[in-house]
Amino acid sequence: MVKRINFAKIQEALVKKEIETPEDIKDDGAEELYERLVIVVDKGQEPLRIDKFILSKVVNTSRNKIQQAIDNGMVTVNNQKVKSNYKTRPFDQIIFYSDNDPETYEIIPENIPLNIFYEDDHVLVINKPAGMVVHPGSGNFSGTLINGVAWHLKKQQPDLDETKLPRFGMVHRIDKNTSGLIVLAKSELAAIKLAKQFFDHSVQRKYIALVWGNFEETEGTITGNIARHQRFRKLMDVYPEGDHGKEAITHFSVVEDMKYVSLVECRLETGRTHQIRVHMQHIGHPLFNDDVYGGDTIVKGTVFSKYKQFVENCFSICTRQALHAKTLGFVHPFTEKEMLFESELPEDLKSVIEKWRNYINNSQLAERS
Repeated sequence: MVKRINFAKIQEALVKKEIETPEDIKDDGAEELYERLVIVVDKGQEPLRIDKFILSKVVNTSRNKIQQAIDNGMVTVNNQKVKSNYKTRPFDQIIFYSDNDPETYEIIPENIPLNIFYEDDHVLVINKPAGMVVHPGSGNFSGTLINGVAWHLKKQQPDLDETKLPRFGMVHRIDKNTSGLIVLAKSELAAIKLAKQFFDHSVQRKYIALVWGNFEETEGTITGNIARHQRFRKLMDVYPEGDHGKEAITHFSVVEDMKYVSLVECRLETGRTHQIRVHMQHIGHPLFNDDVYGGDTIVKGTVFSKYKQFVENCFSICTRQALHAKTLGFVHPFTEKEMLFESELPEDLKSVIEKWRNYINNSQLAERS
């Protein structure tokens, strides 16, 4: 039986450890950096320039930003691209792909080693290690993946800056303590084309996670809006469909049942903040050693001190949430060929999984003898 997670205890632990402030959670952020806003013009709306109309409807934006979006094909009217001087008509359906992270920080290129998985003239796929923040933000102004990418790209294009390639090509991100694959663009047009694939949920994203407990069903789907916890602001939580939070969908399948823990594959339809971590916690299976969502304590197992010591040893091997972005697939923004990349599990995850396998096998042998 999997224990019910106690949010109050998690909050208390967060305060003691002084880990992940609300700002850190924001900066770690959702995978998707843009959101798709759909606006239908009212019947009685007078003709108005499209940029002015959007400005009147959308918060946390500017007219200049909207005009740039229009120029880059990020605004459509009735599924057609338009110019900034287009006049809205009643019942027009406007789709505006809006940057949902309005805060920006100066990106200083730094000579940081990158594990480049694939690169051509248009895209860059990197295998990010656990512990590396993707983008500069509150408390993390240097040493991030994007600082390293900026250095790498400026060696190829010395005149490149954020006016020519915002965020140096970042179109999505993964948590600091999650390892695995991330794709970046090497031009603004490539960034737009990749970003639209994330909007349309056509990008393949599969993760491998070690979670607490075992499952009655070998596969399933977790749904529920994700938003900041209404009481404990350092946490995200799942809410019923409605006005609070954004829709989130995670499909999972059990790869291996190890009695006390399970190895699962998670496939994302959406990319919300901490989505897999929050969804798994929501159904009673927090990620192993996730110190934000209750996985850094014994959730399932025996009371024997020998077992407790074994778990502590496992925590010391995998010192972060046991989550790896293993598979990344997308359509190349220029060749239009399907690209699919698979990365191996990092050593800390391999080691802790093998340790659990050995523990279960030895326990089963002991029971038979």
